Amino acid sequence: MKSMLILPLCALAALSQPAFAETRLPASQAEISLSFAPLVKATAPAVVNIYARRIVEQRQSPFANDPFFSQFFGFGQAAPRVQNSLGSGVILRADGIVVSNYHVVGGADTIRVVLSDRREFDGRVILSDPGADIAVIQLEDASGLPALDLADSDRAEVGDLVLAIGNPFGVGQTVTSGIVSGLARSGGGMGQGGGYFIQTDAPINPGNSGGALIDMTGRVLGINSQIVTRSGGSNGIGFAIPANLVRQYVSQAEAGRTEIERPWSGIEVQVVDAAMAEAMGMPAPRGVVITRLHPESPFAHSGLQTGDVITSVGGLDVDGPQELEFRLTTMGTGGTAPVAYWRDGRMEEADVTLSPAPVSDAQSLRITANTIFDGLSAAILSPALIQKYGLPLSAEGIIVTGVGGAARGTRLQSGDVILAINGVEIRSLRDLEAVASQPSRRWQITFVRDGQRLVLRLRG
Repeated sequence: MKSMLILPLCALAALSQPAFAETRLPASQAEISLSFAPLVKATAPAVVNIYARRIVEQRQSPFANDPFFSQFFGFGQAAPRVQNSLGSGVILRADGIVVSNYHVVGGADTIRVVLSDRREFDGRVILSDPGADIAVIQLEDASGLPALDLADSDRAEVGDLVLAIGNPFGVGQTVTSGIVSGLARSGGGMGQGGGYFIQTDAPINPGNSGGALIDMTGRVLGINSQIVTRSGGSNGIGFAIPANLVRQYVSQAEAGRTEIERPWSGIEVQVVDAAMAEAMGMPAPRGVVITRLHPESPFAHSGLQTGDVITSVGGLDVDGPQELEFRLTTMGTGGTAPVAYWRDGRMEEADVTLSPAPVSDAQSLRITANTIFDGLSAAILSPALIQKYGLPLSAEGIIVTGVGGAARGTRLQSGDVILAINGVEIRSLRDLEAVASQPSRRWQITFVRDGQRLVLRLRG
């Protein structure tokens, strides 16, 4: 039996009265002719189709890369195969700067970009970030292309009309309409660091990835990135990367950077709930409370402490960890930003320096020895490495920064933190070099990966 919504008569009476204006027929020829067509004609030429080709290694077992199962089973060599992907992109500069999603072009061997007028260009990725799912592409020998401007996504409001333009399912360029359904969307499955999205109900399907979310002024409000779906098709819940974040990536790409440089907070935070707000005497739950500060954190240098509640950065609200990282990233490095925070029953403000995570002076190490560790690169953990690999601020020790040569057989990966080898605790690069250079027929490696303590047992 279908469920029914039952309302009291007073509510029914209220529903019968229009809240704003009575429904009416179009009153003039101009109103009858209202259409998105002029907006589409102005913007669609700057939205492109992207064909990416990459060669990937295909393993027969899903456990082939798991360090636990790999030590018991021989999964054999990975077989290379060709993987093709189809997506969309947006031209933001007339000389061929295109923005798309990392999951469309990341790791691609060849990229072919096709414009709506059927012109084709080869492209190459000049800056990318898998965490934020952004890739900036430069088209070869391009000039005079149609390009779109980026909107100020911080001015977007729920209810704003938007158009989504892309190439769903490869059927050709398609335009769908909807509204901004939500702002500040973040959470599991939405990336990290820059995982902060605009939600829309404009239908977005596979192939729309990297396409444009257009506002009613013809500017790019966001880059379509992902959807929530059970069927694989659109359910009216789509997410776009805000234009203000895209602007920072394009700016750094044009400056010659190949990796994004973002301000480092050096803090860990937690969302303030109602119980916490009451305990701290806040009038309402808002902001994020600092639960840990790194000694070198710019927030610590500006006088903030654990227990302080950050409510805004640069005059813009902050209500979650992803939103904090988003605000910092869109501001870029250099200069300072005003940070408002709650302490001891009142609001305070401090200027925080926007600077990248400091790089330690400690040397790195590449092992050259006749053991299974030959070709392994490692370094002492620094704030820069903690940020790069998304490790907890409390992380200490020796981290793997590269795996080559014979060391590939250990199945260690960049970002693994080595704790011990053959029962010997690894506290320094000297410890690692000494133990890893001693010949042995059996090896036991204890390390941390993705927050889990793991043990590898290998034969030399």
